[in-house]
Amino acid sequence: MTKRIIHDVTIECIQGNIADQPDMEAVVNAANAALRTGGGVAGAIHRAAGPGLEEECRQFAPIRPGQAVITGAHNLPNRYVIHCLGPVYGVDEPADELLAACYRNALHLAEQNNIRSVAFPALSTGAFGYPMEAAAHIAFRTIFDEATKLSSVEHIRFVLFHAKDLQLHARILETVSEHESKT
Repeated sequence: MTKRIIHDVTIECIQGNIADQPDMEAVVNAANAALRTGGGVAGAIHRAAGPGLEEECRQFAPIRPGQAVITGAHNLPNRYVIHCLGPVYGVDEPADELLAACYRNALHLAEQNNIRSVAFPALSTGAFGYPMEAAAHIAFRTIFDEATKLSSVEHIRFVLFHAKDLQLHARILETVSEHESKT
């Protein structure tokens, strides 16, 4: 596990299952536009949450790339699910701005709902094809930019399924935090 504290916000990276983060108040779903169950992160979250999650999501669908909406967590061990639609790499442009908007909008929803802890997957990197390294740089830079504006959110966790993704995120978190501490 890699951990950094930026502006009183703990940012960490762990290997695990995003649908099994009982100590986090909210988990972020790498959603599809229809906010329905699918593969990868969306499938894992919807399966663990049960059918009530998809039912609650219907009122918000469809969403556009960069958008985020919040629902209850149903059978998940969390209070909330924040659903973000990341860009499909090479299709939704400008992809970097849309991906940054996902993280920014998720954190804004967390703040509006007085959420103290949020677990993110690596948004857009699975079926949506965003290169993992570029996506991690965007994620951490956006979070560092937003950290000064956060008052409720105290703990941000990146949950990576594969060890190689954890190693990459840990390295980039370190690089970005060193760069940020020099500016």
